Amino acid sequence: MNFRNIITQFSRIFVGVLFIISGLIKLNDPIGFSYKLEEYFNANVLDVEFLIPFALIIACFVVIFEVVLGVMLLIGFKTKFTIWSLLAMIVFFTFLTFYSAYFNKVTDCGCFGDALKLTPWESFTKDIVLLFFILILFFNQKFINPILDKTPINLTVFATYSLCLFMAFYVLQHLPLKDFRAYKVGTNIQQGMEIPVGAEKSEYEMVFTYKVNGVDTEISYADVMAGKIPEDAEFVDRKDKLIKQGYVPPIHDFSIEKDGSDYTDSVLEEPKVMMFISYDLEKSKDKGMEALEDLHQKAIAKGYLVIGMTSSNQETIAAYKSKFKHTFDYYFCDATTLKTVERANPSIVLLEKGTIVQKVHFNDIDKLNLK
Repeated sequence: MNFRNIITQFSRIFVGVLFIISGLIKLNDPIGFSYKLEEYFNANVLDVEFLIPFALIIACFVVIFEVVLGVMLLIGFKTKFTIWSLLAMIVFFTFLTFYSAYFNKVTDCGCFGDALKLTPWESFTKDIVLLFFILILFFNQKFINPILDKTPINLTVFATYSLCLFMAFYVLQHLPLKDFRAYKVGTNIQQGMEIPVGAEKSEYEMVFTYKVNGVDTEISYADVMAGKIPEDAEFVDRKDKLIKQGYVPPIHDFSIEKDGSDYTDSVLEEPKVMMFISYDLEKSKDKGMEALEDLHQKAIAKGYLVIGMTSSNQETIAAYKSKFKHTFDYYFCDATTLKTVERANPSIVLLEKGTIVQKVHFNDIDKLNLK
């Protein structure tokens, strides 16, 4: 076996296994990946907001294709199509991660879901490494041969696609098989928000914005103090610019608010709490919403404090409470936080003195363990 063949087979295994692992992690939580795609589609990044309604469909297609491509590469199925597809995907994602890193648009690429967080530049570096090995495969396709006969290899690809499709359907109808988020079962929310003594603090720089010749221009604090401001400049704004990121606790954006008051501490101190999570009531599923009031009454009988958690406004809350005859109160929490807490809309979370003891999709209400 010559050197070109050896490096080709190594690249084949490395790329194939990495694509399978990356795809399966995202396939475990396609809704989470769809949220990440929505960030990229936003007007501030790629400006293709017309794709946002299709984010979940695109997410499912991409992650399934990613896993299937990894398997196809390992077993040598349709080599030319597989290599060209891998090359096209990695070129696109390399551009995407570079754009995000250079312009600081998206802080986490979502390449490995919530299992492994990568900074934008780490994501770009990872894609450059993958591009290098995929180019080796591209220029050495003659060394990539099938490892199985025609019928077994076709069945392997079909089985892979079918299992991925089933997995996507299952997790969408229930919850991710493995929860990698900061709000997984067993997490104490108060402890997750704590900052250790001596932890590194973030560093900020005061930056001023002035309108200079009709253009908003940033001027540093030092230059302002030194009087280096154009005479015709007009003050617009002042902000603190992050220079160095310090320690950020796993849970740093969780709050429970109502009518301008913060109830976070009081709710998290309750011995038994049932939360109905719906980051956006207008996007909630009627089937789940219809089941909440009956569950509310059962939970009250068991001694639970029952509250709704949403980012919707008061007008929307009132409309949905009337529509589904909900008698529990809704509290405000940031939509991004609620999306992280749970994937279903609505979903149910049980707490005991701030510790998450159970989380279920509205399809699995019968599996709740009410003590």
